[in-house]
Amino acid sequence: MLERHPWFEVAWLAASDRSEGRPYAEATRWRLKTAIPADVAKMTVAPPSPKAPRKIIFAALDASIARELEPQFAAAGCAVVSNSSALRMQADVPLVIPEVNADHIQLIDNQSWRRNSGGFAVTNPNCSGHRSGAGARSLASRVHSGGGDGGHHASGQRRRISGVPALDILGNVIPYIAKEEEKMEEETQKLLGTLNGSRVDPAPFAMSAQCNRVAGGRRPHGIGRRPLEKKRPRPRRSSPPGTIFAPNRSNCACPAPPSNPSCT
Repeated sequence: MLERHPWFEVAWLAASDRSEGRPYAEATRWRLKTAIPADVAKMTVAPPSPKAPRKIIFAALDASIARELEPQFAAAGCAVVSNSSALRMQADVPLVIPEVNADHIQLIDNQSWRRNSGGFAVTNPNCSGHRSGAGARSLASRVHSGGGDGGHHASGQRRRISGVPALDILGNVIPYIAKEEEKMEEETQKLLGTLNGSRVDPAPFAMSAQCNRVAGGRRPHGIGRRPLEKKRPRPRRSSPPGTIFAPNRSNCACPAPPSNPSCT
């Protein structure tokens, strides 16, 4: 994602002591079809210490580890962009999909890390919530205007394991994933909530989630959603045919924004 990026250059890689001290090409199990960028492949994996003078940290840690390390990096003056669930529901940490709730980024100014060291933390939703965010926003707009009482999300996540244990999932569906349904319900409420000064007021409607584990395939997720209302939401007259939600990108200065991030 960061290869040849106009804004960022990978300058430091860190991981647990199992990978520490090894070249990244040896420490990782590379799954992409494209080759590891040569300059990254030969980087030595360092210990995850906030003493390293790095400005921006892209973190993808296990939640239990992230809960300890990410605040340390933010306190050391780093900008922490996290894919972990550890800080998502913290009141002063933005949970953001830029095309859906970019205004929530203002919560950064309320963080003690920001005031004391200039560092901060920002998070994205879990994988299922991220993919359905724009669609959920379209339903939320309907609910805010008095058209419904809530919503239901159904998500199927691909299971990525190898070897003999992988045979357990072939032709099978595991109907429950621990903590995933709670994450989707809580995070969606915050994601679609309203910024109110130093906090986000949760979305004022009920949200029910159902998450299932399915066998791997070309598509890692299958997501369905429906409003808990008598009438289905209709496209706005001011939108293109079939479009329910089209985010405002007038202030977007990203180098590669989505060409059409609307929900149809």
